[in-house]
Amino acid sequence: MRVAIYPGTFDPITNGHMDVIKRARKLFDKVLVAVALSEEKRPLFDIQTRVQMVKVAIADMDGVDVEPFDGLLVNFSKLKDIRVMIRGLRAVSDFEFELQMGYANASLWNEIETVYLMPSLKNAFISSSVVRSIAKYGGDVGHLVPEIIQPYIKSRFTCM
Repeated sequence: MRVAIYPGTFDPITNGHMDVIKRARKLFDKVLVAVALSEEKRPLFDIQTRVQMVKVAIADMDGVDVEPFDGLLVNFSKLKDIRVMIRGLRAVSDFEFELQMGYANASLWNEIETVYLMPSLKNAFISSSVVRSIAKYGGDVGHLVPEIIQPYIKSRFTCM
């Protein structure tokens, strides 16, 4: 069975993330969405809420699971016996950072491979930080996130 892990903070999950998950699922039998605790990023949503948002967003997708993790992704990948990591690339600016992270992960475990996937053009500009910024000022994020998670976002921003 071909299995890949797709790590991220998912604060919140976006249509761009969903696009990458769907693309990864075409290539792999199973995709594990690994939600990072990432306290140093000071996420808007706690880990339980972020995991729940991903769960509801992927509920109708066969072969996709979600789990939280803390610590080094390589250690979590080893624990799960997953040797392929998916990373999304939106723009050239993402590439340098992602390439560096891919090399760093490979230096920690030479059996890990990183596969870079691009979202479709319509989702290429979407990031969780863009969603949070728009929502903070009462903007409509309906076209940026799965419809089913919009209530989570609205609950965090009273001006919406």
